Amino acid sequence: MLTGTLAVFGNEIDWLMNADMRVKPSTVERDVNWPGVAMAAAQYAPDSKLVALSAPVGRGFAATATIVTSDGVQRRLYVHPTSGEVRGEASGLNAQRILRWIHRSLILQTKIGVPIVSSMSVVLAISLVTSFVVYKKWWRGFFKPLRWRNARTLFGDFHRLAGLWSLWFVILMILTGTWYLVEILGAGAPRSPRVWRTGVATTAEQSAAALPSILSAAREAQPALRIKHISFAGENAAAFTVSGQHKAILVRVRANAVWVEAETGEAILVNDARDLNVHQRIAEMADPLHFGDFGGVWTKIIWFIFGILLTLLSLSGVAIYVLRLLKGEHKSPTAMATTVAFLRGVGIYIVPTLGLVVLSFILLFRALF
Repeated sequence: MLTGTLAVFGNEIDWLMNADMRVKPSTVERDVNWPGVAMAAAQYAPDSKLVALSAPVGRGFAATATIVTSDGVQRRLYVHPTSGEVRGEASGLNAQRILRWIHRSLILQTKIGVPIVSSMSVVLAISLVTSFVVYKKWWRGFFKPLRWRNARTLFGDFHRLAGLWSLWFVILMILTGTWYLVEILGAGAPRSPRVWRTGVATTAEQSAAALPSILSAAREAQPALRIKHISFAGENAAAFTVSGQHKAILVRVRANAVWVEAETGEAILVNDARDLNVHQRIAEMADPLHFGDFGGVWTKIIWFIFGILLTLLSLSGVAIYVLRLLKGEHKSPTAMATTVAFLRGVGIYIVPTLGLVVLSFILLFRALF
């Protein structure tokens, strides 16, 4: 819950940590100068392959060019979205990716880590259902004040109050988490059509030089497309992919895409999110709803606040349980007594729980160093 909460603002955390990602909003025009960004990246790293361009995440952000160096290492270039000035470069591993990686799979292999993490949505669902059984006439508690009589009373009141106001968010996390579990177990939605033909190797400058005509073809095929991402043609792809947001709401950027053949410069495939079936639409809605990035910074703030509440609900629930154990044994909540009660309450489950957490940090350390 904590890593997911932080991941909501993963890009903003990187922005704070890396000055190269920052640009003055007053110097940025509304539309990204895609050809300028591409050519600047190509000239900055002429011996590299130009893989993709991504639009700025928000105001004050640079655009991102993804390249692969001659020795096969993926790098990010941060480029001013209007002037095309390359402000700096960084590795492909940043705070946003690390937080998503831990949150999604504990840095384990996808087929192992994702089922473990997403199965917690089932536990969360059980917790939700049982809370209505335990909390009688719960609908009366939305405006009950906190009582500061003692620690157990305070934790209990906070737990109930935060839980009630977070009901919609808990249900949303259960639904999206369950979807991720269903998806990884083999019931995912079929992908939209793609162009699978292999292409030919091109230099970074050749790819950048072709971009104006590619964008012209993409805009002609889908005039209202708000471009957010461009994937370049190369040895593994015969077509450029221009994707973004169109007229459908709550879908990932990839749901709206125009495939433009590199050799002819013609749009050979157009994917419109409005044409998706129900199964596919659920798949494309999951990420925007889970991370709350569909409405910009304002929805991110809402998701962050309720993510913090959900994290605190976990901690307050543990505190209530431990204090209840201590009360039953007529013991004061000293540090030693609390620790013993906690370990006894968790029981054997402490082994796999801590084991997975420690393992994820070991794998993160190996990835970083």
